[in-house]
Amino acid sequence: MKKIFYIAILITFIAFGGIAVGRWSAAQNTDSVYEDLRTFTEVFSTIKKNYVDEVNSKDLIRSALKGMVNSLDPHSAYLTPEAYKEFQTETKGEFGGIGIQIGIKDGALTVIAPIEDTPAFKAGIKAGDKIIKIDGQSTKDMNINDAVSKMRGSKGKPVTLTIQREGWKESKDITIVRDIIKIKSIKYKMIDNEIGYIKLVQFQETTAQDLSVALKNLKEKGMESLILDLRNNPGGLLNIAVDVAEQFLPPKHLVVSIKGRKGEKIDYFTEGLKPVYDKIPMIVLVNQGSASASEIVAGALQDWGRAPILGVQTFGKGSVQSLIPLSDGSALKLTTAKYYTPKGKSIHTVGIMPDIVVKLDAKNGKEVPVIREKELEQHLKGEKVEPQEKVPQEVDEKDDNQLQRAIDILKSWKIMEKLKKAA
Repeated sequence: MKKIFYIAILITFIAFGGIAVGRWSAAQNTDSVYEDLRTFTEVFSTIKKNYVDEVNSKDLIRSALKGMVNSLDPHSAYLTPEAYKEFQTETKGEFGGIGIQIGIKDGALTVIAPIEDTPAFKAGIKAGDKIIKIDGQSTKDMNINDAVSKMRGSKGKPVTLTIQREGWKESKDITIVRDIIKIKSIKYKMIDNEIGYIKLVQFQETTAQDLSVALKNLKEKGMESLILDLRNNPGGLLNIAVDVAEQFLPPKHLVVSIKGRKGEKIDYFTEGLKPVYDKIPMIVLVNQGSASASEIVAGALQDWGRAPILGVQTFGKGSVQSLIPLSDGSALKLTTAKYYTPKGKSIHTVGIMPDIVVKLDAKNGKEVPVIREKELEQHLKGEKVEPQEKVPQEVDEKDDNQLQRAIDILKSWKIMEKLKKAA
């Protein structure tokens, strides 16, 4: 009993000692912050007073805020009131622009993936293309949000991108006419009258509902197995990813966990929706353009053994961004957590490794660089880094050997099931 008493005193002493040191350290940190803010004010005042041209105070402050947030990682951003409204519109699946996902690689503005059936896609923009100018203005040191703003615009107005591509001797100007980008989050059809095919383009507000309608329609047409295509899907809303996974997993199954800076953990389980398609044979297609919410769905289905994953290593974005509105109508899109698959795996900078690796075999196609999270400037530190790969460019469906392999596996699956029943 006495030993326990002494230990209790020691723990109490350490605890109070920690508080005292913490307060002293906090005081020092506060002084340091005030000193830095004093320097910021001096720089701001000096620019206002002495810069060769008159500058707008609001523009200066917004530029400083953008720089501060952009220094964190590729996915955090300060959104002006105008950009915030545009962002909210985008999650609904409609905006004016050309339709590409971009990032910063080796200091250059780089295309991660064009969005299917958009002006950029039709103009031949490829993953790995470096955008060195937008309408003649150099993109050197340009942040992603400013680049996006310059490429967005009214329907019918052209924008010229100066593109550098691996294998080209010199850069080329590609003029693209902006359009209203209405992203249909779901495309679906039947293959050979028995296999349902669903292309999930992006996770937006209506995606889970659209998926439910697609599955019902395919079932009515005689679907006996399913291919869920998440290739080049850049992600989207976290809750929608959970709602999508919920349609293929039984109730009370963990889909994803997120952990914040202090180690706090939130688990997301399947619930509410009665799954109708948790038994149907299915295969999930992924590639280097499958990111974020796509990786959440693929990771959950893989960890639960629900469906084999076929394709190549995914993008590797395992971070969660929270949208935090500010008092003046602007907002912070801030990385606040990392997510983990049901088995506790972090895929950040690593991605989802397919169960069946099938590289896209484009006939007469040229390989293009794979752009992944670990190659973006200032990415969050991951737990593992895999070697970079190259894959061929996108191909027509008839030459899509990844899709054809999935079809063959599902047909063989059906044959094996019949043999089992016969036995």
